[in-house]
Amino acid sequence: MKYLRNLLFFTVAIIAFSSVTTSAQTNVFGKNTEQGIEREVFREILKLNYYGVFDAISFKVEGKVVYLSGKVHQPITKSEAKRAVESIKGITDVIDTIEVLPLSSFDDQIRRNIVREFDQRGGNIYRYLQSLNPSMRVIVKNGHVTLEGYVANQSDANLARLLANSVFGVFSVKTNLMVERGKNL
Repeated sequence: MKYLRNLLFFTVAIIAFSSVTTSAQTNVFGKNTEQGIEREVFREILKLNYYGVFDAISFKVEGKVVYLSGKVHQPITKSEAKRAVESIKGITDVIDTIEVLPLSSFDDQIRRNIVREFDQRGGNIYRYLQSLNPSMRVIVKNGHVTLEGYVANQSDANLARLLANSVFGVFSVKTNLMVERGKNL
């Protein structure tokens, strides 16, 4: 009898401990935590159909509210981003301040010429524009260019700025490129 009582007590203790451990893991690594929501928002943005090298969307998560910001060159990208983020379980509100850049064939020509310039004269610079999530983004608004993202070293950032500034029709180039330390791209 004493053996059964000890066995029952031990079994209940193990079940209780395992449920507490599972609950703690769900709260720390689950989708309903701020970190889990951030991962989901990041994945959803990368899956957008028209999100590319000429768009820069950033976000901030505060509790269950997501703040979207940045610039996109097609209106559909803005609406898709908000719709995709709203579909994430656990989010109560999405505040969308993404700016849609003016539709301009002049700006489109500058975008194409910058990419061409990086490809033909940029050496390794073009690699930053390739991939599902390019590490460098080219934002063009009314002839003014902003380079966003990450590069491996300061000389790549300087070369990107120089090449973008050499494209016909560019009025100014603002560089918001961050240099990644100790990471090879």
